[in-house]
Amino acid sequence: MEISNKAKLPTKYGNFFIQSFKENELEHLVIFTDELSDIPNVRIHSECMTGDVFKSIKCDCGEQLDFAMKNISENNGMIIYLRQEGRGIGLFNKVNAYSLQDLGHDTIKANQLLGFSEDLRDYKIVNKILEYFKIKKINLMTNNPLKLDSLENVEIVNRVPVISNACEYNFEYLKVKKERMGHML
Repeated sequence: MEISNKAKLPTKYGNFFIQSFKENELEHLVIFTDELSDIPNVRIHSECMTGDVFKSIKCDCGEQLDFAMKNISENNGMIIYLRQEGRGIGLFNKVNAYSLQDLGHDTIKANQLLGFSEDLRDYKIVNKILEYFKIKKINLMTNNPLKLDSLENVEIVNRVPVISNACEYNFEYLKVKKERMGHML
């Protein structure tokens, strides 16, 4: 694993620091406040170009990232931004999955039709990042049970629910996450 230098990152939410962690070909980011408490608020966020950058309302990813940025700005903490687009299938395949969703398939079925499982994300790097920052206890901002189960050598003191809104474009997506993937919505 390669670790970049730390740099300042001023944002509309406040002033943070940013650092990159490179493992294999993936370059992940950590955005964090100057002060980290003994039990910081941490968001593990998987990249979603359509939601995070283009503010698509087909998913709740952009809203979750905004929630986390506001939270760490007010309460201190960090966002571990993982480069695993489309639940790990990549941007190209994600767009193909979107096309299948346009034909009426849900997110799980669309991934399966493309030859993938419902979620290929891997959270092992998170353990290394938390170890690098010498973090032993966290409040984890998540609705995803896989994230709760993926952490080793760190105590999750509290799960902080990540609030997002349902609309006509993401209702079925959120329903699948809740009913079939066990998300705590």
